[in-house]
Amino acid sequence: MDNFKQILHKYNKKVKEMWKAGKIQRSSRVTYDIVWNIILIFIVVGVVGAVFAFGVGAGYFASLVKDEPIRSYDEMEKDIYNYEETSELYFADNNYIGDVQSDIHREEVSLKNVSDTLLNAVVATEDENFREHKGVVPKAIVRAVVQEATNADVKTGGSTLTQQLIKNQILTNEVSFERKAKEILLSLRLERFFSKDQILEAYLNIIPYGRDASGQNIAGIQTAAQGVFGVDAKDLNLPQSAYLAGLPQSPSYYTPFANKGELKKKEDLKPGINRMKSVLKRMYEEKYITKKEYDKALNYDIAADFTKASKSAIEKYPYLTYELEKRAKEILAKKLAKDDGYTAEDLKNDKKLREEYMILADRDMRQKGYEIHSTINKKTYEAFQKIAKEYDNYGPDKPETVENKKGEKVEVMDPVQVGGILIENKTGKILSFVGGRGYSAESQLNHATDAKRPNGSTMKPLLVYAPAMEAGVIQPGTPILDYKIDAKYSPNNYAGGYHGIVSARQALAQSYNIPTVKIYKQIMDSDPVSKYLEKMGITSLNEEEHYHESLALGQPTHGITIEENVNAFTTFGNNGNFVDAYMIEKITTKDGDVIYQHKGKPVEVFTPQTNYLTIDLMRDVISSGTAAYLNSQLHQPGVDWAGKTGTSEDWKDAWFVATNPNVTFGTWMGYDTPKSLQCSGCSLSYSNRNIKLWAQLINKATEINPDLMAPGNSFKSPDGIASRSYCATSGMLPSELCQKAGLVQSDIFNTKYVPTKTDDSLIGGSGSLVKVNGRTVAAGPKTPNEFTTGSGLAFNPEFLKREGYDKYSDLSVLFPRTNRELWEKIGTTGGGASSGSISDDGKSPGAPPSVSSSGNTLSWSKSASNDVVGYRIYRAAAPSGSFSLIGSTTSTSFSVPKGKGVYIVKAVDYFGLESSGSSEVKLGDFPDPKKEKKDKPEKKEDKKADKKVDKKEDKNTDSTPDDSGDDSEDES
Repeated sequence: MDNFKQILHKYNKKVKEMWKAGKIQRSSRVTYDIVWNIILIFIVVGVVGAVFAFGVGAGYFASLVKDEPIRSYDEMEKDIYNYEETSELYFADNNYIGDVQSDIHREEVSLKNVSDTLLNAVVATEDENFREHKGVVPKAIVRAVVQEATNADVKTGGSTLTQQLIKNQILTNEVSFERKAKEILLSLRLERFFSKDQILEAYLNIIPYGRDASGQNIAGIQTAAQGVFGVDAKDLNLPQSAYLAGLPQSPSYYTPFANKGELKKKEDLKPGINRMKSVLKRMYEEKYITKKEYDKALNYDIAADFTKASKSAIEKYPYLTYELEKRAKEILAKKLAKDDGYTAEDLKNDKKLREEYMILADRDMRQKGYEIHSTINKKTYEAFQKIAKEYDNYGPDKPETVENKKGEKVEVMDPVQVGGILIENKTGKILSFVGGRGYSAESQLNHATDAKRPNGSTMKPLLVYAPAMEAGVIQPGTPILDYKIDAKYSPNNYAGGYHGIVSARQALAQSYNIPTVKIYKQIMDSDPVSKYLEKMGITSLNEEEHYHESLALGQPTHGITIEENVNAFTTFGNNGNFVDAYMIEKITTKDGDVIYQHKGKPVEVFTPQTNYLTIDLMRDVISSGTAAYLNSQLHQPGVDWAGKTGTSEDWKDAWFVATNPNVTFGTWMGYDTPKSLQCSGCSLSYSNRNIKLWAQLINKATEINPDLMAPGNSFKSPDGIASRSYCATSGMLPSELCQKAGLVQSDIFNTKYVPTKTDDSLIGGSGSLVKVNGRTVAAGPKTPNEFTTGSGLAFNPEFLKREGYDKYSDLSVLFPRTNRELWEKIGTTGGGASSGSISDDGKSPGAPPSVSSSGNTLSWSKSASNDVVGYRIYRAAAPSGSFSLIGSTTSTSFSVPKGKGVYIVKAVDYFGLESSGSSEVKLGDFPDPKKEKKDKPEKKEDKKADKKVDKKEDKNTDSTPDDSGDDSEDES
């Protein structure tokens, strides 16, 4: 201890001596100078290094952005606001259908229509310094790196909202220094040009938000608000805002909906809910919400707000959505081409050019946010789909062999399909349609607009009757012979048989084929397809088809669509003027600027007179013709409907189209792979099954819109229509002989074509006719009068020759089935129905076989002889009595008097010879002959008398059976 004190004392003494001598001061100054100089050196080196580093960094930064052009305000505005926005589809009256199909669905919204709570949630989560920075915040990038390294719950990201906007709208997601450098540069420039609100609005419209309740990918806050919560962006509450603000970090992970739109399982919802809570925490930390609001929002049941799974437009209205998209693309393609100096004809004639503009149109439709407004009535359309799906009278599914994806032949069941379309006559608006029984993977064809099928007899008024009346070739009362055509093309009537001379009115009402072809042959050379059919919108026929006689019966090579067919019929409902059908009323931008507005232009096809005559003919189709079944099905039968049924070859297609003063509606039924619609087990015929569906659809449409569908007014007869009487044989003015024959009829005419000449088809005479073997011929001198007919009238040979009827050996082919008894009284003079083909073989005819009785009526089979003209009926009071004549007939049945009697029937031939008696038929109770024989011996003289009678009656023999008979009636 003492030593230490001594050492310390010496050291202090030495220091004092050195201080007094100035040695310490000199040493400190030297040290200070050295240290300071060293510090200065480091400062200088540091500054020089920093300047060098900054220069290098600046140079490097400049090298990274050297290829980035300096963008003007207009260019940046175009880039920033150039985000894809989904176009929307609308029913008539602005009823929303849904969005056009797109990879991502987005609906633009302005910032004023976004909840302030949502704005605060986004800023707090994505960029808390958004309102202060100039586009870039260096510390945010550092913070993001730290957060990523520490796996923090809340990750605010290294990019500002401005940078994210630049990345999404101008640059790419590429991870590189070059992209980041350009992002920083463009962000700084964007902040110079645009306000914070403009930047935030653009950001909120472009950012992705996962999926909505229909499974669609969505972007933009308005689409997200609607798709996730079913509310508008301006109505979002605090928890909803926090939930949506958290989605963009990982949209597919945090979205509450699975791929098909169904809600995720409870455990799969947790990540999104936890993300919402993290956003709420950030909002509280940034003082956007109070502690009370924060706590309340944390306990909010956000899952209860998720909207329920819903169908997209393509799922809910597949036929309609695809059809509107297809038509919208056509319209936009023509518009884009026109803007570039091309015409619609250019697109039609240049396949490559058309493909190019269709691609451009498709892109515009899916990206530019158009509003596509249709003509379709929502309630009617939805009702039509329901009725078509639930209708239970289509008929059976039928097997069809098809090739599967593996190339194997497999059998599938092919159902009856349906198509229909409803059009307003004056405007051409398509008000509703039925595309099929249900859109599916197996059946995606829109039968109303795309399926081409033969239109059968619905072609007749369009191509034959109206054009022929326009040309003055026929009028409603014009007589036409329905009998086989001796030509290369010789059609048959569907139900077989012929109908003699019928009026054009009856021929159309009953849909007889032969008269229709005969009329068409008279006008075919004038090309009614080009002259009339194409003017009515039927443009899918080949030029060579124009001169095919089968076209008159609706048998085109490739068929026509239901829309084409019904569209053409609207001409009749619009006084002879055609207005082309359309489904898109207008297309507008989101701002309401109209870029397309439909404009219809009427085309005169038929004069009002021809049009009214055609309407009146088609009224008969419904009142008494092939569509008469309709009257029992309509809820409002007083509506003035005029229409036409149609059937294609082998019953493969069933049609019915009808028009009233306001609308035209048509339906079709058939198998996609054409097969007969005939059905032995069905309660209704193929045609009536289609008519029944037509009626159900019309009844519902009328219930929805009675003023349109059931007008109180009828089709009005124009000036130039007159009613006239005419002779049914020739169509000329009635003569006295025609009146005597009872063949005067009346109908309406175009006053330009009323008959002016008096009938010359009949002449006075005493000729009689008789029917032999199904043919009516002139009676011979020996023909019994009891079997002949005649009224002192005969066909004029000159008339027969003029009409070409003289070629028929049997003029009964001229006799119609209605009022036939009047026609049968007309005799012949010379040519035509003669007896020359009936030869006298000198033999009596064979006795009629199979005589039987039912009550008081005798019936028998025809005699086997070919020259029989009738039958005589004989009666005896008892089996052993003598027979006496009691009557005669040309038929094979006869009513006898009541009471007991024994009857036989004898055949009589053209030459007056009578057959032996038929087997006896006993009516009433007679004693048993065997019992009488036991009681009373037979006398010898009676036996001799019986032998004489037997010998006389056995003299004649039978010949070849006669299978001829009357033609059966056509089915309606």
